[in-house]
Amino acid sequence: MTLDLQEASILEDLLFVFMGYEGQHIRFRGDYNPASESDRLAGPQFKILPGLDPSLRDLANTMLKVATHYGAVEAFVEVHSREEFGAVNHALCSSIRRLLKEYLVLIAQLEHQFFTSPSFTLHVLHLHTLPTSHMMFQLYSLAREMLRRNSMLEDDLEDSVDDFDDMENILESLREGGDIVGTGGVPGSKICKGGSVLGLLTLRLASMAGDPAARSLLSLLLREASRPYMNMLNEWLHHGMIRDPHGEFLIKEQKSIRRERLEEDYTDEYWEKRYTIRDGDVPPQLEGVKEKVLLAGKYLNVVRECGGVDVSKDVGDVPKSFEDIRFLENVNSAYAHANESLLNLLLTTHALPARLRSLKHYFFLDRSDFFSYFLELGATELQKQAKKVNVGKLQSLLDLALRQPGSIAVSDPFKEDVKVQMNEVGLTKWLMRVVSVSGIDEGATTFEESHRTPAISSIEDDKSVIGFNALELDYSVPFPLSLVISRKTVLRYQLLFRYLLSLRHLETLLVQAWQDHNTLYTWKHKSKYPQVELWKRRAWTLRARMLVFVQQLLYFCTSEVVEPNWNGLMKRLGEVRTVDELMQDHVDFLDTCLKECMLTNSKLLKIHAKIMMTCTMFASYTSHLSKALITADPDLASPSAKYMGNEDPAFDQARLDKLSDNLSKYEENFSRHLKILLDALNYYAATETVVLLGLCARLSTASNDADTQGLVMTG
Repeated sequence: MTLDLQEASILEDLLFVFMGYEGQHIRFRGDYNPASESDRLAGPQFKILPGLDPSLRDLANTMLKVATHYGAVEAFVEVHSREEFGAVNHALCSSIRRLLKEYLVLIAQLEHQFFTSPSFTLHVLHLHTLPTSHMMFQLYSLAREMLRRNSMLEDDLEDSVDDFDDMENILESLREGGDIVGTGGVPGSKICKGGSVLGLLTLRLASMAGDPAARSLLSLLLREASRPYMNMLNEWLHHGMIRDPHGEFLIKEQKSIRRERLEEDYTDEYWEKRYTIRDGDVPPQLEGVKEKVLLAGKYLNVVRECGGVDVSKDVGDVPKSFEDIRFLENVNSAYAHANESLLNLLLTTHALPARLRSLKHYFFLDRSDFFSYFLELGATELQKQAKKVNVGKLQSLLDLALRQPGSIAVSDPFKEDVKVQMNEVGLTKWLMRVVSVSGIDEGATTFEESHRTPAISSIEDDKSVIGFNALELDYSVPFPLSLVISRKTVLRYQLLFRYLLSLRHLETLLVQAWQDHNTLYTWKHKSKYPQVELWKRRAWTLRARMLVFVQQLLYFCTSEVVEPNWNGLMKRLGEVRTVDELMQDHVDFLDTCLKECMLTNSKLLKIHAKIMMTCTMFASYTSHLSKALITADPDLASPSAKYMGNEDPAFDQARLDKLSDNLSKYEENFSRHLKILLDALNYYAATETVVLLGLCARLSTASNDADTQGLVMTG
């Protein structure tokens, strides 16, 4: 063939090859299989049959790269248009498909030139295809990068077999009735979709800053690919809804956590776990505002659940791409609106401050005249072992006390939400569970402290826990207030309530002992034996010291811990700007109260438990002491109960010595543990919280007999 015929033949073949077909003289290489998807994704490889003029061969080989790139891009579009690759990939493929259509139009025009123009040569064809060749190379490079991330290239398949880091997505897909194929076909492989695709386009756009043609092409692709993503973003920002069937949005919704479950067991899982950020799939444009995006949608979602958002309205004048100058302004304004809407819903519509005041009345025994009446009514029931207490009866008595005329609870609209329940685990043991690492975790059955502190287990055995020590309140909170007053915060309220109630109960026991000391003939009548009077004075003094200890501790917890922190919370409630700040302030208030009431320190808990047990045993021992005192000195029996024999019973010195020894043990136990507590308080006041210094000063009045002599008579 002459040179002209060779050029005409190769031109005709090239026009076919540019569209992905074999020509007469340009054929597929032997190792290329058109039926193999991986071969098509890599791009067809062509060879020119021997005999062509070297100059024409070199030029033709240069142009064959366009055909390879076109074939690879066409196969890429075909594969990534499948459903599992998501809306962003579909939009990207649609944009590329339009570019390929323009490419085919160009080939048709070149074919027309070939048939009609005698001056159409191989060099002319090369010049016409140069811009298109550059565009096709950029598309080919982009496709290769995405295929590499999807582990769909042959050189990446071996690496992908050991990649099982996406098990969470697979499990969630199976949990929702999906298929593993939807997560990428290969178990463990993660599809590059959604935000990852936009991130890849943005990265390539930044790296091509010096190439105007490539930059223009990538800008077009990014703009078109981001449209479905922006629709999802606007739907989330303005309606609080996620329409993401392919799991490609930066916010992940765990659909197994539903609002309906909150009515029975409200936990902050709804807030913390239902919506989370897919950290690896956040577009660079949203990286700086991803927290705002998450919170804006979460806030609005709660408002929408309560009927505060009209989802039937279309999202109006909003940015449709990341290039829009109003993009960040749209995120910020949506966040501000959602935050304001939810704050208004919580603070005004659902009266959160009134709810918190109600909680304070019940759990912190604030102006709790109704509760004192309830304890009097239920005293018989509460003195039983915790397992034998009739909770239904106690609930009826509480309802009766809450409706007592003149009580502050009568005007409380939320009194129906208060319930009585029994916690058969002793308070100290329960607190040790909270302090230990595993104790507060769901499903934990053991905790470290139970093995390390046998002293506590012996002090507070679960079998000996009576109703007074096992009583706790529960509080039903409707949605959406349950987001702020969550299960974990109610647990904190319950711990503080049980602690304050234990102090109140011990104070009542000691006051009853004081009444016995002032009303019973045994204690009022002066014995003719000085040693008996000295023993009685010692008992009075010890009782007074214990009462001072309990009253000062109770005053400190209520007036110097709960009340100031409560006032601080109410002040912050009026200044709070975001819902998360509000939730954090509430938790901080409770944690501060727990810490300053010494309920988060295991060493202070142990010492405190021993002192409380000593005081409780002594207060309960008073009636036994009265009988024992009469056996030692029969003259102390009331006149109506005196022995009517021929001779009066004699004074029993041995009995008095035994009583004196028992009393000495109580005195020594109380004084020693109180001194240890004061030393510990001084230490922790210097290292942890200075508030404990005030408690240390108050409790020191109960530590020395000389300081409390003036308190003996006043009780």
